[in-house]
Amino acid sequence: MFHQNIQTENQQIQLPLLQEKQIELWIKREDLIHPYVSGNKFRKLKYNIQQAKHLKKNTLLTFGGAFSNHIVATSVAGKIYGFNTIGVIRGEELAKNLNKVLKENTTLAKAHECGMHFDFISRQEYRNKTNIDFIEKLKAKYGDFYLIPEGGTNDLAIKGCQEILVDADKKFNYICTSVGTGGTITGLINSAKKHQSILGFPALKGNFIEKEIKQLTNKSQNWRLINDYHFGGYAKYKPELFLFINDFKRDTNILLDPIYTGKMLFGILEMIKKNSFKRGTKILAIHTGGIQG
Repeated sequence: MFHQNIQTENQQIQLPLLQEKQIELWIKREDLIHPYVSGNKFRKLKYNIQQAKHLKKNTLLTFGGAFSNHIVATSVAGKIYGFNTIGVIRGEELAKNLNKVLKENTTLAKAHECGMHFDFISRQEYRNKTNIDFIEKLKAKYGDFYLIPEGGTNDLAIKGCQEILVDADKKFNYICTSVGTGGTITGLINSAKKHQSILGFPALKGNFIEKEIKQLTNKSQNWRLINDYHFGGYAKYKPELFLFINDFKRDTNILLDPIYTGKMLFGILEMIKKNSFKRGTKILAIHTGGIQG
């Protein structure tokens, strides 16, 4: 699958609000690529998997939290392609009763089922995940490996995310995506047409991600971040978000997740209610998957 040029379908959303405001809203169904290596996780891993094979690496090592979509995707991709996988996981307390954790945490259970070895470290130590000395210690411990950053974002990941948009998508005025580490939105910024605007909906609280995106792309005119719909920060929820996700599933038969895509679609529809888009606008929202949790 990582050697295919996969194009996903766009599904039009039919809701009374959209008819009232005369707005077209479509969702690019990247979530249908694979049950676990779906959406932007497939896009980010595609060229990294190819590079690891090219370099004749046997092991993939990456970082993530206990409920990370990226951890699951890497473990499944590793199993498909015959790599050993190592997940450096934030939270050393999880190692104290791993059997109990695996019974309660479907994310780590799936990764474990796919053969991933876990290295649970403290939150303080985890902050060193990009530190060269820390990486060298991991190499001394595990030997040679192919390093994939937390969330999968690097130059090869951005290259993969640039393939999300295809020529048929040029009819859209706005491309919307949820934002975590910045790789997906950077790929979209790079591949968007001149007349298109990219709207990013951060799942994290704070403006630091904007600086990181600016370091990843040299385009500055065609994108902006909408910081009003993070619901308090990463993995933070409110009852109205879950009600929205359930209503959206009922009305469209599309399942969203509460970390990323749920917040994005909530934000898009709220902006439409507030007349943030003129009549006749065509919006494409990227479903980045991540519903395994």
